[in-house]
Amino acid sequence: MLLTAVFLAAGAARALGWVDAHGIAVTPHSFPDRWWAVLASALWPQTVPVVLLGAVLLLAAGALAERRLGPRRFAAAALGTHVAAVLAGTALAHGLRAAGGAWSSQLLRHSFAGPSAMALGALMAATAGMGPLWRRRIRLAVLALTALLLLYGGSLADLIRFLAAAAGLVLGPALHRRRPRLRPAAVSRRESRTLIAVAIGAAAVGPVIAGMQPHAAGPLAVLHLVFTGLQPVDPDAVQALCSDPAAARRCAAALLQQRAGAGAVFMAVLPTVLLLILAEGIRRGRRAAWAVALAIECALAAVAVVDIVAALAPAGSGSAAAQGLGAVHVGTFRNKLALVLPLLTPAALAGLLVATRAQFAVRAPRGTYRRLAARLAGTAPALALLYVGAGLALASDFSDPPRPLDLLADLPDRFLPLGYLTDTPPAFVPETLPATVLYEGVGILFWATAAALALGTFLRSAIRAPAGDRERAALLLAAAGGTCSLQWMTTWAGNRYWFTSDGTGYIAYRPYAGVALALGPPVCPAGKEQEELAAFAVYAAANGWTPCLYAVPEHTRGTAAALGWATVQIAEDAVLDLDALDFTGRRHQNTRTALNRAPREGIRAHWTTYADATPDEREQIEAISAAWIAEKGLPEMGFTLGGAEEMKDPAVRLLLALDAAGTVHAVSSWLPIHAGGTVTGWTLDLMRRRSTGFRPAIEFLIASAALDLKEQGFHTLSLSGAPLARSGTVPAPGSALDGVLRWLGSLLEPAYGFRTLHAFKARFHPRWEALHLAYPDPAALPAIATALTHAYLPHPSPAQQLGLARRLAAGLLRRPAAPGLSRRPRGA
Repeated sequence: MLLTAVFLAAGAARALGWVDAHGIAVTPHSFPDRWWAVLASALWPQTVPVVLLGAVLLLAAGALAERRLGPRRFAAAALGTHVAAVLAGTALAHGLRAAGGAWSSQLLRHSFAGPSAMALGALMAATAGMGPLWRRRIRLAVLALTALLLLYGGSLADLIRFLAAAAGLVLGPALHRRRPRLRPAAVSRRESRTLIAVAIGAAAVGPVIAGMQPHAAGPLAVLHLVFTGLQPVDPDAVQALCSDPAAARRCAAALLQQRAGAGAVFMAVLPTVLLLILAEGIRRGRRAAWAVALAIECALAAVAVVDIVAALAPAGSGSAAAQGLGAVHVGTFRNKLALVLPLLTPAALAGLLVATRAQFAVRAPRGTYRRLAARLAGTAPALALLYVGAGLALASDFSDPPRPLDLLADLPDRFLPLGYLTDTPPAFVPETLPATVLYEGVGILFWATAAALALGTFLRSAIRAPAGDRERAALLLAAAGGTCSLQWMTTWAGNRYWFTSDGTGYIAYRPYAGVALALGPPVCPAGKEQEELAAFAVYAAANGWTPCLYAVPEHTRGTAAALGWATVQIAEDAVLDLDALDFTGRRHQNTRTALNRAPREGIRAHWTTYADATPDEREQIEAISAAWIAEKGLPEMGFTLGGAEEMKDPAVRLLLALDAAGTVHAVSSWLPIHAGGTVTGWTLDLMRRRSTGFRPAIEFLIASAALDLKEQGFHTLSLSGAPLARSGTVPAPGSALDGVLRWLGSLLEPAYGFRTLHAFKARFHPRWEALHLAYPDPAALPAIATALTHAYLPHPSPAQQLGLARRLAAGLLRRPAAPGLSRRPRGA
């Protein structure tokens, strides 16, 4: 915080003109006359954007590093890495002068100032004290970013930042009083895929970064000409070039570059967009992504061979190879090695993909890519017809009104990157906004659609649940018994199943957004939970998923923690111990009132199943459920919240509140709890009542169920848990994530009333058992949140989405009322 305050004060003084910061920045010529600039440059920004970016970086990376290192070691790491990087960077800039070339000359003209080097250096030093997962993640991110900027941008600032990060790696173990680990740490298959995906993505983004910098001179900067075909164009140079009849080809290429608009720019970076999407597929282990990425890298490697031949061809040969690709003029490279080595990058990546091909064995469901090809085959002709038809309608808005054949001849240029077909200038160009949108937008729309569809194939689960898995899981649960009152929910539709190697247990999960979201603890024989959980994690990683256990009890939380997983409480299970249950005493006054009032109003509790209910009762149950959903106007939730379909399970019991005329006033459904091969208890799932019927019907049904089930010899009754709600009787960890979950519970309260439902269950004074979320990778929390959202709200209609948005907006504008015991649950 002190460094940030000093930096902001220096930035304010610089912006107000109180201090002349000229000469404070470090250059390769700062030594020995201005040696003090080595330290001063760290806290004296040159521009206002540097002040803002530097402050953000110090607060983010610096605060994390200081928390790990402590104030003194943080100061040593920050200043030590900054000084070391500046000295090494300036020395290297002078050392490269002997090699010559554009990069060395650019380095000698550049300067550096700001706190970025010391913040990154301190952060890298702090990783030596982190766990293996975060240590690898942060190092990978920082080194990939700084190396990317260095290899493609190549400025002195990029060099110093990279060297500061490297210095932090060396200094970190010393500050933690440990020996540096020279052996490369073993990585899992999932981490290996991530590293390869980062390499592919960095190699794709780098050329675009170089293309956006007019003076990019890094060792790989030339690759932007191979990947994008774009380069800055000076209008005066174009005019001079086109005045020379002998330079007709180069003139045409320059004119093509000069007219590049938004659409042409997007199309130029299309290979980068595709490679980034493929990198996501590679991270998930998809075989198709690996194959297409390999094909692209091989194609780029073939292009590189052409340019290498051009680089080594005798000067003035005039051959096609000597022309290079597009605007790559190899004659400008005094050192041919400076061109040859960068062009070998695609070949190196292709070799990496070939060497690691065994890592990518996850295949998409049958027919996935046939459907993708069919959709694209339908989209392209539709857009082509749109372009020709609208082009004729807007013909007067072009520089030379096109005819139908002209528009047809121009179609390939609309769908392919700039200059891939020809260097001939266009026959017509748009002159109005509608014509420009049509001219530039057709290609963007097609490839954006293709990119979205391709990404969707990687996000979609690659495994389909075999027929009979659900029945097999139900038999195993009934035989082996469960360890959680929610485990009958694992037999619901929508789950997929991983069975143990010996066939004695399973885990039910839902794959979405790269997460295998498992419901409840593993169903397996006693003593094998940790073994099966570890095996499931291996299975999930092999399919490109992050495993995650949702709503697991305390003993499973301990098992996951023993495997190094993180956990957070997300709900509480309300459990009634039937052996000691009686509704006596003052605290059960409301419950006794409901029990006593029901007979006076002719209401009785009736046990049945959906199949055994009369047609009239089933019709009334459906009507009550439909009216409840319509009244809320919100999407009906799923996953751990059952609906009308789940109550139709023959193993599920229904308890109805009926009057003498056979009118159903309320319905509740109860799921079996298995232990030791028998049903030992029941879990409350659905509870809905008629809006005009007996008002305390839900309280009456729950109390009646508890008393009846106790007489029938059952031991446990669970009222289930309300997501994102907590009684306060179970200690909470108080972590940052726990705070986020509390805020989310407040936000959703106006819409779904989870806390109100939790307060309603508290009327029965249950025993609260914490339910947890367990996950091995904290970096996957955003994806886990997406998967949970999809699991609970799988298919909301547009009207329901709008209704939910209105409720959430209302929750943000006003603080939700604290749940009181006098309010009835929305589910009731």
